[in-house]
Amino acid sequence: MSEAFRDNEAQSRFELAVDGATAFVVYRKTPDTITLVHTEVPPELGGRGIGSRIARATLDAVRAQGIKLVVKCEFIQGFMKKHPEYDDLLG
Repeated sequence: MSEAFRDNEAQSRFELAVDGATAFVVYRKTPDTITLVHTEVPPELGGRGIGSRIARATLDAVRAQGIKLVVKCEFIQGFMKKHPEYDDLLG
């Protein structure tokens, strides 16, 4: 499986390309805060742990940017409940 993660600032989303399909997390950004709005994993990538991979990569990218996080996306909220190591990001 080949995968590539990137911050697509032009479309305000983090993307994880896997085997020709793209999962993504849509965000809204201000100078101090990033709000994660929606996560989408294409059906052909379902059941492969792609949602968890993009959630982890997204949260790691937010940490690297050093800005506070607001989570409106239910998927990311659920991921964070299972992974409290990301709680320090919350604004």
